[in-house]
Amino acid sequence: MCPPPAFNPNLVDFDCPACGASADLSEPRTVCPACGQPLVARYDLARIAAATTRDSLARSGTDLWRYRVVLPFAPDFPAVRLGEGGTPLLPLPRLAAELGVAALWLKEESPNPTQSFKARGLALAVNGAVAFGKTAIALPSAGNAGSAAAAYAAAAGLRCRITVPEDTPETFVIEQRGLGAEVRLVPGTISDAGKALADWAPAPEWWNVATFKEPFRLEGKKTLGYEIAEQSGWRLPESIFYPAGGGTGLVGMWRAFLELENLGWTRDPMPRLIAVQAAGCAPVVRAFEQGAERATPWADAATVASGLRVPAPFADRLILRAVRESGGTAVAVGEEEMLDAMGELAGSEGCFACPEGGATLAALRRLRASGEVSARERVVIYNTGSGLKYPEAWRAALARRGTGAGVS
Repeated sequence: MCPPPAFNPNLVDFDCPACGASADLSEPRTVCPACGQPLVARYDLARIAAATTRDSLARSGTDLWRYRVVLPFAPDFPAVRLGEGGTPLLPLPRLAAELGVAALWLKEESPNPTQSFKARGLALAVNGAVAFGKTAIALPSAGNAGSAAAAYAAAAGLRCRITVPEDTPETFVIEQRGLGAEVRLVPGTISDAGKALADWAPAPEWWNVATFKEPFRLEGKKTLGYEIAEQSGWRLPESIFYPAGGGTGLVGMWRAFLELENLGWTRDPMPRLIAVQAAGCAPVVRAFEQGAERATPWADAATVASGLRVPAPFADRLILRAVRESGGTAVAVGEEEMLDAMGELAGSEGCFACPEGGATLAALRRLRASGEVSARERVVIYNTGSGLKYPEAWRAALARRGTGAGVS
């Protein structure tokens, strides 16, 4: 069946990695109709490679839409866009020297709209809703995803409902409401917020853009892999440390590197993908260490990194598969390690990081000390959002440095 005009003619269908089923584009798609697991987009990469070179990307702007040839929407689809993507890959020379690695870069995602990496996925998810003729979106969120969803919904003229844990930093709730979203605070974690969303924003009126509950968010996060490849001069790093809550970005990079290989745009081995979690909520780390294919829910999840407090990631199978197929690993870091690493990024390299960003540096320090990362490696870590949205975490970080006086 030919794709509708809104979609990239090279988008073949959506496939289910869990059961092998596929779904065409003739109607709105959420999860696999056969088994209920996440769907992933499949493109005719041979046809794309025959018509497009990596050098031609420069003609397509500087944001993530420069990779439109491998994104779901047709060239003439009027995409809603706010300047997402195109974030810098910053060298960290002092930390590289201190840690003893060949090179260290920071993928700095705070310049995105609403100051976090969530803009990438929600930009594509909202455009997917528009392409399917939806008028309202909804999702549970730990903070940044809800803010991005609210912004893109406002730009697209869609209604938006968000449920968040009641202890979500107030900055996020203010931002979401300021952008016109309806927001409900729910006791518990993001899992509880997801349950509360079902009755308040039921399908089909409300299109659920939660993590992996539709196939477009993954495509937005996939652009992280394309950007790292291009910004590295198409010479891939050996290891990438990624803070994995719902895991969309980690799975997206895995998909991107597979596509890049098939397109012939890179020839290096895939980087090792290292899933970083908080010790107070580490279901993926536990499953990886046990050799399990699924992650069992984490009881009493607690961490200052709200984006990592995801006790039951829906795409656990895909996260674990991406880590294992890339030769990577999974590591959990403690709260004090995370807070101290936030201070290191700020004081050594001028990056006012979020807790999730601190977690990636803490994880690198841990694996460098154990020898699991060698001195020869070129490494990428992430700062996924602005530290300005986490005043509580920064108060704690400053208190540990003895510089918290006067902060109120």
